[in-house]
Amino acid sequence: MQKITFPLQGHPHVELNQLLKLCGLCDSGGAGKQLVADGHVKVNGKPESRKTCKITAGQKVVLGDVQIIVVEE
Repeated sequence: MQKITFPLQGHPHVELNQLLKLCGLCDSGGAGKQLVADGHVKVNGKPESRKTCKITAGQKVVLGDVQIIVVEE
């Protein structure tokens, strides 16, 4: 499994669809929303259906064989 560390850089959270875009897993926020809507994304091991849910430090997002670990800095 590929692991990506995503730093929030002082922000309190990032929206799930934007996180997928910023990590290069899709081309746009709209494409990120579609991945979530299609049920391909898990947050902390559970399927997530809220396209713009707020992801905070310490949470883990999985799409296929890629895991994103969100950290403070």
